[in-house]
Amino acid sequence: MPYAVTDDDVRLHYEESGSGACLLFVHEFAGDHRSWEPQVRHFARRYRCVTYAARGYPPSEVPSDPEAYSQARAVADAIAVLDHLAVDRAHVVGLSMGGFCTLHLGLRHPERALSLVVAGGGYGAQPERQASFRAESDAAANAFQTEGSERVAERYAVGPARVQFQNKDRRGWEEFRSQLAGHSALGSALTMRGVQGRRPSLYALTDELRALTVPTLIVVGDEDEGSLDPSLMLKRTIPSSALLVLPATGHTCNLEEPGMFNAAVADFLATVEAGKWSLRDPRSLTPGLTGMVR
Repeated sequence: MPYAVTDDDVRLHYEESGSGACLLFVHEFAGDHRSWEPQVRHFARRYRCVTYAARGYPPSEVPSDPEAYSQARAVADAIAVLDHLAVDRAHVVGLSMGGFCTLHLGLRHPERALSLVVAGGGYGAQPERQASFRAESDAAANAFQTEGSERVAERYAVGPARVQFQNKDRRGWEEFRSQLAGHSALGSALTMRGVQGRRPSLYALTDELRALTVPTLIVVGDEDEGSLDPSLMLKRTIPSSALLVLPATGHTCNLEEPGMFNAAVADFLATVEAGKWSLRDPRSLTPGLTGMVR
């Protein structure tokens, strides 16, 4: 079983398929490296697809030190995987927690990213929601510690932005719920507290986001209430970004609507690789609706 080793000696399990430009997938809190299977099967025909399990997610190691988990550490781990594979630059695709990691990687290490796909990003990022999100994160961490992953999965998998997946694809949702139920309770609790609960608000990073020029595709489901407003903010702030809203779709958009997700990402990658992705035309930001009044 292959592993990359981080600078603090944590082993991260990874898998790779295909050849070509590297496509690195970064999973969400409730998922793991297996959550990208519909994407790997599609994109491995043309790309070197790499998935990995974050620290705290077996078969990666589960450090017991709470300080071993943070947003900065998550980014460093993604870079460690690229370094281990001798990949200078990659297209990086992340969902939710992985979307935050992807975005921060673009901000901290733009030289390592060919492009960024930020899906379902922004949960709890609004300043007015941060306190409640941190309280929810703490409650979820406590539940993992006291009840275990199997019992928590029964509730977590039917959250308000997960029921769309359950209603559309019961078989796929059951697989998602089963995988979540098998996660390390310790790793999930520490990840929820250290990465989710303590990450900086995206709204505090707008100056940095305005300077981001890595081609960026933002993807969000229209019923993913926690991510809609932050995704729109990211679109309005990042000059190199485009926003795709998937209809009647919740949070787990890559699994819930793999066809639409894959097609959109494939078109985005092709545009980037053709050198046709550009910054937003500043003329689109002038006052008025018709351009007749200046």
